[in-house]
Amino acid sequence: MAKKPVVKEAAVERELFDRVLDLGGACVKVRAIGHRGFFDRIIVLPGGRIIFVEVKRPRGGRWGPHQRRYADLFLVLGAEVALVKKSEDIDALLKK
Repeated sequence: MAKKPVVKEAAVERELFDRVLDLGGACVKVRAIGHRGFFDRIIVLPGGRIIFVEVKRPRGGRWGPHQRRYADLFLVLGAEVALVKKSEDIDALLKK
């Protein structure tokens, strides 16, 4: 039986970036100096929808403790937060 190819986080992030751009949106890489665990991307879609996105590899990728704290805080504040690990996650995110 052949092994499934390992999909890297960078490939998932690239697909997210390309698909958001195809919709006419922006998918900005974030570097929040001094804020360990901040989201990887901020997506702004036509119509003003803003989503804070953490990108992980499909197998084994999960929120770290610092990332979870940011996600929980932003959710309480009413922001949209997403964890993207595969194409199906991107499909669900962009269909909303």
